[in-house]
Amino acid sequence: MTERLVACPICGKQTAFAPSNPHRPFCSARCRAIDLGQWASEGYKVPANDNTPDEGDYPHD
Repeated sequence: MTERLVACPICGKQTAFAPSNPHRPFCSARCRAIDLGQWASEGYKVPANDNTPDEGDYPHD
């Protein structure tokens, strides 16, 4: 069976997306560390909805 190839999210290199690649979906430990650093330094952010009601919108007891 052929291993599925995917592009590394950091460098774009084609890499195996299989248990044989311990860094998947990255091509190397270096790319994996770069990605972790981006998360740690808040280079990536998950978009948030501001659905929090204003303080005046809460019912009073």
